[in-house]
Amino acid sequence: MQVKEYLKIEKATNISRSEVGRLGTAIIFIVVVMVYTGSKFAHVEQSYLLIAAAVIGAYMAINIGANDVANNVGPAVGSLALSLTAAIVIAAIFEAGGAIIAGGDVVSTVKKGIIDPANINDPNVFVWVMMGALMGAAIWLNTATWLGAPVSTTHSIVGGVMGAGIAAGGWDIVNWDSMTKIALSWVVSPVTGGIIAAGFLYTLKKAVFFKDDPIEAAKRVVPIMIAIMAWAFTTYIFLKGISKIIKVGFPTAFVAGLLVGILVWIVVAPMIRKAAPYLTPDRDGLNRLFTLPLILSAALLSFAHGANDVANAVGPLAGVVDVLTEGAGGAKVAIPLWIMGIGALGIAVGLALFGPKLIRTVGSEITELDRSRAFCIALAAALTVIVASQMGMPISSTHVALGAVFGVGFLREFLEQRLGLAVENVLASHQGQPDFLEAERVLHNFQNAPPEDKLRLLSELKKMGPEAVISAAQRKELQKALKRQLVKRSALLKIVSAWIITVPVSAILAAMFYFVLRGMMLP
Repeated sequence: MQVKEYLKIEKATNISRSEVGRLGTAIIFIVVVMVYTGSKFAHVEQSYLLIAAAVIGAYMAINIGANDVANNVGPAVGSLALSLTAAIVIAAIFEAGGAIIAGGDVVSTVKKGIIDPANINDPNVFVWVMMGALMGAAIWLNTATWLGAPVSTTHSIVGGVMGAGIAAGGWDIVNWDSMTKIALSWVVSPVTGGIIAAGFLYTLKKAVFFKDDPIEAAKRVVPIMIAIMAWAFTTYIFLKGISKIIKVGFPTAFVAGLLVGILVWIVVAPMIRKAAPYLTPDRDGLNRLFTLPLILSAALLSFAHGANDVANAVGPLAGVVDVLTEGAGGAKVAIPLWIMGIGALGIAVGLALFGPKLIRTVGSEITELDRSRAFCIALAAALTVIVASQMGMPISSTHVALGAVFGVGFLREFLEQRLGLAVENVLASHQGQPDFLEAERVLHNFQNAPPEDKLRLLSELKKMGPEAVISAAQRKELQKALKRQLVKRSALLKIVSAWIITVPVSAILAAMFYFVLRGMMLP
């Protein structure tokens, strides 16, 4: 056997062992949940249903960690502000902390009013609906993770509740007004996130990167940008995290964020002035200023996500526990700490075992990210969620974050093509017999230069005067060379397709599981 063939087999074997190890660890976690729930509720008449619901909730939490958390840390990893291992550790700690500390005492088990629980009079049917919803959503999330498509876990559970609800009570049980708003958010969320992220990145380019002295410009602009981020994230955490512990309105959150932002500006401005002499006046040097803000943003986004989205895993489970132990079944139920723990630990386990695939997708496979771009993405995510929360619009943080990634990538394409058109017009406007060697050298440098250097190269081209002339064939080649695609179109198509089918696929799977449960349980 040749050495190369042996190495290929060995590599495939190692991958297989790794996959088996991750799967085995996930199964161990689920078995621990099953044993704990069984011992805690051995006295309950239908304890087997409660154990099954806990297992499905744990499975759902694992899939949330594997798929959804990537949006919080992916840009920081893709920009090399954080290593993959460090990102997983930080996200796992803050996700679990957000879920346990600020996960909320009360959560709607029928997410966002999708169905009316009053139309489900039989407590057993309510249990089957919640279990079917969880299982349908979890299976779809698992599939999307395997395909490498980041999708909304909130929309997954919404689709699951809708599908199982329709299977149990017919089409009239669904609140179609809420579903219309959710469908609208599929467009509004990513577009808004993309516009805000592109706007901040363009501001950074114009105010800092395109300046003759970018270091001096950075000393003025970057502290303001970091202060805006501090304001946005403080407000975000108050609305999405602390409000679950104490009652906090938007005015209070806004003022608290403003005070923190001013304090951060006072602290950061002298720090950047002190660091400025040691920075190189290029993109790499300036990007160093965004490292710490990116790390903090990844941690804060993870905390808010854990506080807000743990209900996607354990809200329906809490409803099942309430029905089987108390005989209730209302729209809102208290979540015991042990159920919150299942959600928190499940998200951390899923992130650690299966999260790297989606982190790489978000961080590097859509478009190339550096730290300034990742900074704009994180800031756009926080601002969009704040604005949408005050407008009462149900949006997905996944859609917002990925929309911001695409917005940054398409802005880069736009700027490159605009500069390419400018250089084409400069060269085509000159007449006469050219000496093209000098023009060829400048064009080669132009093609391989980062966007902030191209303005300087354009100035050189203008100085060359009538010698900078190209033929029609050369002009065509120039157009072809400068029209690079900086956003991976296959990733765009895959992700958008997954978004569109998330609710219907989750609904169909949940309805199927509901009918299976109903068939098994009815005499």
